[in-house]
Amino acid sequence: MTQPALVVGSASPHLGRALAQAFGISPVATKMERFPDGELHIEVPPEAIRGRRVVILQTSTPPVGEHLLELLLLADACWRAGAASLEAVIPYVGYARQDRRARAGEPLGGRLVADLLSHGRFERVFTVDLHNPALEGCFGAPLEHLSALPLLAEALRPHVSDTTVVVAPDLGAVKRAEALAKLLGRPWAVVHKARLSGNDVETLGLLGQVRGMRPILVDDMISTGGTLAAAAKELKGEGCVDDFILATTHALLVGPALERLHGVPVKRLVSTDSVEPRQDLPFPHQVVTLAPLLLRALTPDAR
Repeated sequence: MTQPALVVGSASPHLGRALAQAFGISPVATKMERFPDGELHIEVPPEAIRGRRVVILQTSTPPVGEHLLELLLLADACWRAGAASLEAVIPYVGYARQDRRARAGEPLGGRLVADLLSHGRFERVFTVDLHNPALEGCFGAPLEHLSALPLLAEALRPHVSDTTVVVAPDLGAVKRAEALAKLLGRPWAVVHKARLSGNDVETLGLLGQVRGMRPILVDDMISTGGTLAAAAKELKGEGCVDDFILATTHALLVGPALERLHGVPVKRLVSTDSVEPRQDLPFPHQVVTLAPLLLRALTPDAR
């Protein structure tokens, strides 16, 4: 298969470099600047795009709206420059948690973002560990929903012992914890959580045996850290050893996340580069690149 032209958005430099290296190509040299009023101006070199299959990589981390708009502007620029086809790689999809309405008067943010992306004229969209896989049905283009769990499992394997237990910090992470536990050959447990608000949660109990065990807390994302902090408190109360590993695909770590995790005895955070890695973490951070996973998905004939 002919190598695609790779366009990397401003939200994904780490993964962009890794994916370009995996392909053995250089990213397209795009030009981005802002007008005095804040509008984003983008230029792509037509000679690098015309008649080619174009893959645009852009995660939708904060500021989510800006990065989504940048993705659509890049897609429009490539389409108008004569791209033969367009594919979007959006490792983390913002607004995916707004996949249902809890009460009247709320928007369906996940569906709205899926509708917006339909304006990008993408033939395919690739994403990794979507918060709710059911959102796939809202996309106008075929969506390839990839899982980073095998990559995370390989990174975690050297740290697994006969006292390791995989823990889901809430009921929404049960399937993920069960799958990771199976990959690692370890038991799993689940913390029952109730959400009080967008930032605050409380725990209601624990299912599984954790006393004397070293937990791997796994979730699809770490946002403000409230869920993990509450789960860690519950686990410590149940007799877990103060030796916690956090495993996640999307390490957003926004708002009060570091403050909340400061009280958790974190030995290591293992995450992917779906989110640009932070450099100011107070604990070891092992970053697993998604590049091999994306390369396989983007070049199916080479599998």
